[in-house]
Amino acid sequence: MPLIQAPLPYDKQALEPHMSGRTLDFHYGKHHKAYVDNTNASTKGTALENADLAAIIKSAKDSGDRKLFNNSAQVWNHEFFWQSMTPKAAAPTGKLAEWLARDFGGLDQFKQAFKAEGLGHFASGWAWLVLEGGKLKITSYHDADTPLVHDGVVPLLTADVWEHAYYLDHQNARANFLDAFLNHLADWQGAARKLDAAQ
Repeated sequence: MPLIQAPLPYDKQALEPHMSGRTLDFHYGKHHKAYVDNTNASTKGTALENADLAAIIKSAKDSGDRKLFNNSAQVWNHEFFWQSMTPKAAAPTGKLAEWLARDFGGLDQFKQAFKAEGLGHFASGWAWLVLEGGKLKITSYHDADTPLVHDGVVPLLTADVWEHAYYLDHQNARANFLDAFLNHLADWQGAARKLDAAQ
């Protein structure tokens, strides 16, 4: 069965004014959809035609099929990105708050470090908060690379730093987009649930 583009977990206008419905029309409606369509086209008639997304990504990585990997991994990354945001953002609590303090010095220090990672990432890619080796870490991956193919890395939160994620709302000001993401959109409760599930 072909992949089906997962629905957004909120209405396209729900993240305004921090992320516009117009951005989601293009980002979700065109970019993300194209990755789904390209993945389906590449797997049609192959042994992967009825495989789940994670299996497709791992197979493409193992076989060196860059086209299939880039498209399928971008499907997964985008689904994770939509789930990393919420129209009802609230500060982290519980274990996540404790570990942010333990590993970064607190939420404000985490935001500074995450923004620096996102700004310092050259060209297209993703900034991530991950759990690795029992600690919270900030990292970034280029292009379509994803934590799914890195052993021992559990993704908790991500920000898309490809230009199509922010250009309509912020032009080339990636810093403004990261501020909006960190201060108004990040789904800390979702990240906390992922942390709890990983324990």
